[in-house]
Amino acid sequence: MGIVLRRSVYRAIFARIGHSVRIQTGVEFVQPRHIEIGNNVNINRGAFLSSAVLTNKTQASNNKIYIGDRVHIESGVRINTAGENCSIYLHEQVNLDCGVDIKAHDRGLIEIGAKTYIGPYTCIAGPGPVKIGKNCLIASHSGIYGNNHKFADPSCSIQEQGLICKGIVVEDDCWLGTGVKVLDGVTIGKGSVIGAGAVVTKDIPPYSVAVGVPAKVISKRQLHQELLYQN
Repeated sequence: MGIVLRRSVYRAIFARIGHSVRIQTGVEFVQPRHIEIGNNVNINRGAFLSSAVLTNKTQASNNKIYIGDRVHIESGVRINTAGENCSIYLHEQVNLDCGVDIKAHDRGLIEIGAKTYIGPYTCIAGPGPVKIGKNCLIASHSGIYGNNHKFADPSCSIQEQGLICKGIVVEDDCWLGTGVKVLDGVTIGKGSVIGAGAVVTKDIPPYSVAVGVPAKVISKRQLHQELLYQN
C-alpha cells in the first residue's frame, strides 16, 4: 500500500517519473517539479537533488535536472542548481558513487554521457559548461571546474574581479585517475588517460596518456595491430 501511495505522490510532484524507480528513505528533493527521472533509476539514502535557485529556495527559474534510464545515484550525492537557468543532464546508465557533488551556477550546463562512472567525492561545477562524454571513468576525489577567477588587479579583491567561464569537455572513453583536476577551458580528447593527481591546464589530444602537474602527454595509446594494417 505504501509503495502505491508513494508512486502516486511522486507522479504529482515531479516533472516526470518513469517506472521501477527506487528512492530510498532520507533522500531530499527541492523543487522536484523541475526534475525528470527516467525508468529503473536508483537513488540511495542521503542523496540531495535541488533545482531551486540557491539564494531563494522557494523559487526556481527555468532550472532543470534530467536523470536518464538506469542511472544509479549513491548515498550522499548532491546534485543542485546554484543560480538561474541551469541544466544538469545525467544520461542513461550514469553511475554516481558516494559523495559526488555536481553544481551548476547561473546559466550553467553540466552534461554526463551514457555509461559514465563518477568516483567518490568528485566535484563537478561551473557556470561555464561542463560536458563529459560516454563510457568515461572518473576516479575518486577528482575536480572538474568550468570557471576561473580573474586576479590581475591587486588593488581589487579577487572576489570582485569576476570569473572567466570557457567551459570543459571530456570526450568519450576517457579515464581520469584519482585526484585529477581539470581546469577551465580544457578539452580532453577521446580515449585519453590522465594519471592520478595530474592537473590538466591545456588541451589533451585524443588517445593520449598524460601525467604530472601541469599534465603533459608522455605517450599515445596504440590501436590493435590488426587495425593498423587495415586498408
